[in-house]
Amino acid sequence: MHPLNPGTPRTVDPGPKRYSSPELATVSVIIPTLNEADNLAFVINTIPLWVDEIIVVDGRSEDDTVRVAKVLRPDVRIVEEFRRGKGAALRSGLSVAKGDLLIIMDADGSMDGADIEAFRDALLAGADYAKGSRFCAEGGSADITPLRRFGDWGICLLIRTLFGARYTDGTYGFKGMWADCLDTIRIDTDGFEVELLIDIRAHRAGLRTVEVACFETHRIHGNSNLNAFRDGLLCLRVILRERLRKYHALPD
Repeated sequence: MHPLNPGTPRTVDPGPKRYSSPELATVSVIIPTLNEADNLAFVINTIPLWVDEIIVVDGRSEDDTVRVAKVLRPDVRIVEEFRRGKGAALRSGLSVAKGDLLIIMDADGSMDGADIEAFRDALLAGADYAKGSRFCAEGGSADITPLRRFGDWGICLLIRTLFGARYTDGTYGFKGMWADCLDTIRIDTDGFEVELLIDIRAHRAGLRTVEVACFETHRIHGNSNLNAFRDGLLCLRVILRERLRKYHALPD
């Protein structure tokens, strides 16, 4: 785990729900899906059994995604999302999650559910927000292309220049946070750029942030919905919008 420089100084009130023991803090895992039936068997089976709640947010899948999720984990919570975009799915899933700790991961099989423990431990150790990184020490990727790697480097450079956040990975979707930080971040975008938005707002709110080293493997089945050019422009728009946005940190 790698600590990052804080943003605007701010103290998040831990309240009665902040625990330091894994036996006390409950964990919800939110997984957005769109036609991921062939990948869910791997994804859900890697999630530790101690996870209290798995929420699958399905964006009108045309395959057996929902049925497979229910077979694999009978207690899974299914949330149907009719708006398009990963951001819309995350907003819906996070809004209904009951856990003290909220973990976000993808459904394509590129992320290992066993890493959830590292996110949990980082949050229990004092972080408000834990972001996965493929490019910090001990991280890696078998899936990143040179074009996407260059784009991610450019995004991290912009974030460092405009906001002062020294992130090593700007576009990875494996993340964790305390539930009481949601109102601070206030997700209000529907697309892929949601991952970058969360990073920027967590920094500007002064959330105690650490990076968790992760290894990204290849998508197991199907094709990615990612479009490097289109989604790169969306990320650039988010960066500029957030830079121009007047931000008022909440009082200590």
